[in-house]
Amino acid sequence: MSLHPEAEAYRASRAAAGTPPLYTQTLAEARAADLAAIRAGSGPVEPVHEVRDARLPGPAGEIPVRVYRPAGTGPLPTLLYFFGGGWTLGSIDTADGVCRRLANAVPCQVITVGYRLAPEHPFPAAVQDCHAALRHIAAHPAEFDADPERLAVGGDSAGGNLAAAVTLLAQQDGPRLVAQLLVYPNTDQTIEPPGDTDPLLFNRRSVAWYRSHYLADPTDAQHPLASPLLAGDLTGLPPAFVVTAEYDPLCAEGERYADRLRLADVQTVCTRYPGMVHGFFTMPGVFEAGRQAQAAAATFLRRRFRRTSADDD
Repeated sequence: MSLHPEAEAYRASRAAAGTPPLYTQTLAEARAADLAAIRAGSGPVEPVHEVRDARLPGPAGEIPVRVYRPAGTGPLPTLLYFFGGGWTLGSIDTADGVCRRLANAVPCQVITVGYRLAPEHPFPAAVQDCHAALRHIAAHPAEFDADPERLAVGGDSAGGNLAAAVTLLAQQDGPRLVAQLLVYPNTDQTIEPPGDTDPLLFNRRSVAWYRSHYLADPTDAQHPLASPLLAGDLTGLPPAFVVTAEYDPLCAEGERYADRLRLADVQTVCTRYPGMVHGFFTMPGVFEAGRQAQAAAATFLRRRFRRTSADDD
């Protein structure tokens, strides 16, 4: 189908405002503009029973995290969420809206991880931080009142890439995960993505700009932790929920990864949102499809957490 009317309106508003592409700005400008755009599009701030900041030990110093807990007592199923931003932009503030809504809708505890950013800290720093956070929480569940038998990872865009990479590491070294939520993830850094270079939307130039910051050595693109689609064996990975957008240069590689998961007998749901553009998931204040996709993700996680709990009984 053609670009969705809401996406057309979004594009027109950016044109009217003269919004420059992030890849034409300095890093400081792009980081501020990215956060402002996500906050503007995320809709009303949902209250959550408890929100607190903490710090975890990491491979290069402490890692900031933000913890969202719905009402309830006892160890909770826990989702580690990795924010998007091309491994270059973003912070724990970027994912605030998504984490609040998922914490309430699942319900579950959501912990977002403030991993190191490129180009100051190129690949594999972000993967190392995210994996370290997961391992710490799994090893010290009482610190977060988390259920170590019901852990999941998720993220959008670069965060989806990190979630897939951490899932590969967890398959080798633990801990056991019960689900992975991959929202329009980067899965293959070795290819040139399709599509045009519309400066008003996320486009193939955006992908190249982020990649140039993240991969200090271009040959790192061939590493499975940078390009999960290139991993040799995906068998035994946890069930996956993959979200893609029709007018997103990452659409095809996200769907190819879902296909590979299915071929490896991994339970996988992949939903393409017609007419949608990259970023819609984190902007439910702008896109009805964003609200629908978040609700579908919450349903998937709820079922996985409940099924695991039932299996343990």
